[in-house]
Amino acid sequence: MNANLKQTMIDGLWKNNPALIQMLGLCPLLAVSNNLWNGFCLGVATLLVLVIGQGSISLCRHMIAPALRLPSYMLLLGTATTIIELGLQWYDYKLYQTLGLFIPLIITNCMLLARAESVASKTAFVPTLLDALAMGLGFMLILIIMGGIRQWLSPSFSLMLLPPGAFLVLGLLAALQAWIKQRQAHKAKMALHIPVHTIDT
Repeated sequence: MNANLKQTMIDGLWKNNPALIQMLGLCPLLAVSNNLWNGFCLGVATLLVLVIGQGSISLCRHMIAPALRLPSYMLLLGTATTIIELGLQWYDYKLYQTLGLFIPLIITNCMLLARAESVASKTAFVPTLLDALAMGLGFMLILIIMGGIRQWLSPSFSLMLLPPGAFLVLGLLAALQAWIKQRQAHKAKMALHIPVHTIDT
C-alpha cells in the first residue's frame, strides 16, 4: 500500500502532473495565477472538488449505466463544485468575488472528467481518493508556483499580469521539468553502463 501511495503521489506531483504533462485545466491556470494567493485558493477549491467528485463517482460506479456515465459524472462533479462554491461564499465572500467565475467553472476543467473516466469509474473508493488527492495537489502546486513567480516579477515586468506572461511562465516550467526528467534518464542510463572492476587475487 505504501509503495502504491508513493507512486500515486509521484505521478500526480511530477511524472504525470495534470498541468505540466497532461496540459489540462489551462483556462483557470492561466487566468487566475496572477498572484500567489489566488493561485493557492483556486488550487484548494479544485483539489476539494476532485476529492469529493471522484470519491462520489467511485462509490456510485456500479449503479451508473454505461450509456449514462458522462451525464452522471457531470452531475456528481457539478454537485461537488456547487458545494465548494457555496462554502467559499459563506467563508469569504470577498475572496469568492475575486476568483469570480472561475470557481463555478471548475466543473469545465477537463481534468475532472478525465480522472472520472480513467480512474474513478473503474477503481475502489480509497485508491480513487488517493489519485484525486495526488492530481489535485499537482495542479495546486503549479498554480502556486506560477502565482508566486508572476507576482514576484510583475513589479518589473507588467507582462506577467497578462495572459502572455502566464503562457511564458507555464512554458518555462514545462521546459524545466522536461530538462530535469531528461537529465535523470541520462544519469540512470549512464549508471547502467558503469563497468564493474574486479580485484585479482
